[in-house]
Amino acid sequence: MNAMTQKAGVREALLDTLLAGVIALVVFGPIVGVVLEGYSFTLSPQRVGLLVGLVMAGRLLISLFTQTPFGQRFRRKFEGNDEGVYVREPGYRSRMRWILPLLLIAAFAFPFLSSKYLLTVAILGLIYVLLGLGLNIVVGLAGLLDLGYVAFYAIGAYGLALGYEYLGLGFWSMLPIAALLAAFAGALLGFPVLRMHGDYLAIVTLGFGEIIRLVLTNWVAFTGGPNGVSVPSPTFFGLEFARRAKDGGVPYHEFFHLDYNPNMKFIFIYVVLVLVVLLVLLIKHRLTRMPIGRAWEALREDEIACRAMGLNHVLVKLSAFMLGASTAGIAGVFFASYQGFVNPTSFTFFESALILAIVVLGGMGSTLGVVLAAFVLTVAPELLRSFAEYRVLLFGMLMVLMMIWRPRGLVRTARVGVPLRKGERHE
Repeated sequence: MNAMTQKAGVREALLDTLLAGVIALVVFGPIVGVVLEGYSFTLSPQRVGLLVGLVMAGRLLISLFTQTPFGQRFRRKFEGNDEGVYVREPGYRSRMRWILPLLLIAAFAFPFLSSKYLLTVAILGLIYVLLGLGLNIVVGLAGLLDLGYVAFYAIGAYGLALGYEYLGLGFWSMLPIAALLAAFAGALLGFPVLRMHGDYLAIVTLGFGEIIRLVLTNWVAFTGGPNGVSVPSPTFFGLEFARRAKDGGVPYHEFFHLDYNPNMKFIFIYVVLVLVVLLVLLIKHRLTRMPIGRAWEALREDEIACRAMGLNHVLVKLSAFMLGASTAGIAGVFFASYQGFVNPTSFTFFESALILAIVVLGGMGSTLGVVLAAFVLTVAPELLRSFAEYRVLLFGMLMVLMMIWRPRGLVRTARVGVPLRKGERHE
């Protein structure tokens, strides 16, 4: 009987290997096997054969491994334990209270010890942390699939650029104004989609994002169209970070009698961005433990039950859209200051897909997971520049693997349990 079981297991492993090879051939054949050279192309069957062989060998090894006793125990760890919210014991205290101070010290020391390249990568990672935290409120907590989230990002970025050009507003003035403008746009988007769910909601939000991008592209007289708009550098109490100040201003190094540092602009943006991210993390942490946060999660799990409990689903949805949009507006201001220039090509659907991938890979509703995923998906492409041809392919493979092995994301949402109250004893 045991021999028959082993033979059936080997046969199943060979069938899985053959199927994996066929799928790999279909996927990798057109992408890797055809090399474009201007208007002509050449075939590269060697590369396709190598990749298909690696996939088949890997699938065979995995299939044989999962049939061993140790492999079966390892496989059971990923089955049935990744659903829902993880509830910890009452009184549990996270180890993050010891790790967080060390991370803060390292974060504030980083810009003075790193190169300009690493500093700019860290700024980009923090911007996507802000975007991920905002979308996590809409998708992760409230369960509203938003595919046009990049529109609020664009509103913040263009708000700074156009506010300076037409009204003379600077970085500090536009931070709160961009948050309010994006929140107002979130309310405008929220009202028409109050009765929509699932795919219909996703299509409407996708259309909203494309409308904003097309307006920015075609309204040439106001937004500059495809040519974009330049953005001024931020200032610190009126002190500029350029070698020579403009319009009669004072550079920081002359005011403080320091040597000029060309990286000071990025150091300043990084420090302010870290403080804003910490503030957003604190606000989100408090909101998820307040009634509004519980209402978002109730809406995500079952809207009918949410309304039956007496919750105003209109206000719950609008609050999620507006808070998530305001966070994206703030991120857009930092992006525009960091780039020094904005144009519509920075706000395509791929950006919305990337931000959504950060939320899904990090864990729906998980703050720590979103922070980790934002840095993984923004820093990793910079470290994989030598594999520039395959970055999108590797990104897709990562998504597939995560959905198979960690469908709830890198970090599951956890809640601390509430101890039961002992009833009073009456004589």
